[in-house]
Amino acid sequence: MGRRGRSLLKDETLFFVTTTVVNFAKVFTSDNYCDILVENIKHYRQKYRFSIIGFVIMPSHFHWIVEVNPELGTISAIMRDIKKFSAWDLMDAFEKDKKFGFLRMFRAEAQGYRDQKRKLSMKRFDDEYIRNDEMLHSKLDYIHNNPVEAGLISAPEDYKYSSARNYVLGDHSVLEVKTDWI
Repeated sequence: MGRRGRSLLKDETLFFVTTTVVNFAKVFTSDNYCDILVENIKHYRQKYRFSIIGFVIMPSHFHWIVEVNPELGTISAIMRDIKKFSAWDLMDAFEKDKKFGFLRMFRAEAQGYRDQKRKLSMKRFDDEYIRNDEMLHSKLDYIHNNPVEAGLISAPEDYKYSSARNYVLGDHSVLEVKTDWI
């Protein structure tokens, strides 16, 4: 949904969200970088009290289905904080790991943005309000099959950074996912 329409969704609570790294850079290819995003999600889940219904961290983007409590935080506030603080933590990790190619690219992407020295994510995130159970199942299947379609693994539950593991294996070790809605 475009940013202008998001303000009309004041009572909706369930969203399918995608955020992408600039230039589709494959940032999330190591556990260390994925875990930085995961830790930020956990931190903001405590602050905003949202539930995760499904997720996948792909090399260049992140999908999730999130149920928000609008009184504690809108989808916009949640995504703003997760994107901002994950980017800061990731930039620190890139510096420590001497990932100079990433750092040069992210500095170049920030040119033209006031008060921004580096830019990790595309300017906006994409979101869709989940309208019914059919849409929820469709988006969850899409999330879980994304690594298979990308040729990263052969079975959805084999991908460490996917909620397919939560649903199929009962493994909540990466992120706790609300699987009891089924």
